Amino acid sequence: MQTELSTAGDADGLQYDQTNDRYVFKHDPDGTATLTTTIVHALASIADTDVSQGEFSLYDSVDPDALDRIFSPKADGTERSGGHIAFTALEHEVYVYANGDVIIYPPTGAQGPTRAD
Repeated sequence: MQTELSTAGDADGLQYDQTNDRYVFKHDPDGTATLTTTIVHALASIADTDVSQGEFSLYDSVDPDALDRIFSPKADGTERSGGHIAFTALEHEVYVYANGDVIIYPPTGAQGPTRAD
């Protein structure tokens, strides 16, 4: 089955998967942003919320420091190879995977972006 993805928002790599009604992106662990910063900006873009104005804090849903630590490399420097965390933020279901994949589902009854043909 082919999944149709369209670009949505300003978050790097954030795409809308119309077939599965979800947003999909990959966090770059070698980039300058932390995992939680990437998630906050993706959520803000999807939910049209301005994080710089204090309209949203990830602390309302999950401990950002703990989330970053859970998915950081192990003490011996090896990367995490498995596991995921799920939480709700801004009424969106957020799934974060050890491999850097982040899947965000919009609230029930909400639709993703409309696609211009």
